[in-house]
Amino acid sequence: MKTSILKRHVVATSIVPGFLVRFLIPASIAAAFLVMAAPAFAQHAGHVVLAQAPVATKVTEAGAAQRDLWVGHIFWVRNVVVETYAGNKKAAAAAEKEVVANAKAIAASIEPFYGKAASEKLFGLLAGHYGAIKQHLEATAAGSQSKQDSAIKNLTGNATEIAKFLSGANPNLPFDTLNGLLLAHGGHHVQQNQQLKGKQYAQEAQTWEAMKKHMYVIADALAGALAKQFPAKFS
Repeated sequence: MKTSILKRHVVATSIVPGFLVRFLIPASIAAAFLVMAAPAFAQHAGHVVLAQAPVATKVTEAGAAQRDLWVGHIFWVRNVVVETYAGNKKAAAAAEKEVVANAKAIAASIEPFYGKAASEKLFGLLAGHYGAIKQHLEATAAGSQSKQDSAIKNLTGNATEIAKFLSGANPNLPFDTLNGLLLAHGGHHVQQNQQLKGKQYAQEAQTWEAMKKHMYVIADALAGALAKQFPAKFS
């Protein structure tokens, strides 16, 4: 698993802006991170299937739910970008509404574990994430490099805040690894904004594929970390 994830992020490195390439390397250790976050197996091999199958199934289901939420994030953000460049304000507004709904759903997914206050905190951080993406989108559309740089600064700062929040809530989410994953995610958004603006559709298709796989890594890591921290909820 470690090799496949490392290769996945090497591919992503080739299409992410240079200023964020250095943040992709920590993501290559996500395999070890996922193993650490997964439930421990029964000591005796004969008990593994009977003792751990229900847990494994629930973790898999939680991971699938997280994947759906995080892929929904990049799907609707991409729609905002496409419709903004097309000048279709009504469609862009509708897509933005879905971005907000998706952020609320992601935040709500942690409420059963950490409570409503934590859910609201995460929603605020996700709102800041999207705000920085939109800021970069508008700056890219206007051709303003200085405003793009400002947006990137906000995007990277927000990624660090999200990583601090989640790693602080769950000791099974190492800050450095999570921060690297989120910084790389922000880099994908930046690259996508630029490629769609430049009508580099073949390149953007590669970026989309890398974004989707990257979302899987983040979603699986979050689900595994929750299972490790709250085993009773997955038994």
